[in-house]
Amino acid sequence: MDATPIDFDTAVPLDSRLAAEGGDAAKAAGRKWAALHDAAGVVATLAGVAHQPAVDAHGFSAAVRQAPHWRREQAEHGVEDLAAIMEPGLAALISVQTGGGDAAAPALALWQEFVAARDALARLVLPRH
Repeated sequence: MDATPIDFDTAVPLDSRLAAEGGDAAKAAGRKWAALHDAAGVVATLAGVAHQPAVDAHGFSAAVRQAPHWRREQAEHGVEDLAAIMEPGLAALISVQTGGGDAAAPALALWQEFVAARDALARLVLPRH
């Protein structure tokens, strides 16, 4: 039995196709990342908070593509999960706003969830210093 510890940051997938497919998935994650930040800008406006600049979608996509396969997979799933939160949340906020209601409090809650998830995803794939 080999007891050599595995360095998960430098480990490569057993199937080389995963690495090639990761490029396409990383590009899709980058596009969704940019779209999520556009949606977050609307949420921030409804919440009455300043919209923070997004992490560059191209830079995020490149970081996802270069990340070890397990981080890449987690980032791709995380972007999907964040989209699954933002899409219905934004639709509900717009519905409240167009119905004459005050969407500020729920928008602030959604904004805070977005920021926490965005920051976690960025820490997952962006280079650590």
